[in-house]
Amino acid sequence: MGEQLVGEVVHVVSPEDLDDYDLEPELETMATDRYVLVCRKGGAPSWIEKLRMFFLREPIEAVTVVAETAASEGEEITATVVETDLAGVYEATHLERVDA
Repeated sequence: MGEQLVGEVVHVVSPEDLDDYDLEPELETMATDRYVLVCRKGGAPSWIEKLRMFFLREPIEAVTVVAETAASEGEEITATVVETDLAGVYEATHLERVDA
């Protein structure tokens, strides 16, 4: 059983563009014919949260999700994921794109 992850997509690497990136070999193998979604964990912050993070100098928590489903940059997703052996990398078993 996987865990739920909410995130804002920051960057998308499509299957045909995988060769253009210097990915770790294990991630590259895992991502064959799938999308690599780099996400801000927790979703899109409100402007108040952005201000608080700026003044407290809190970094965003970025995670990588390997998924069958495409998503667009700036879009919020909810995914059921399984953690992999790579730190901060998850495989999506189910992914939903959240309407803004």
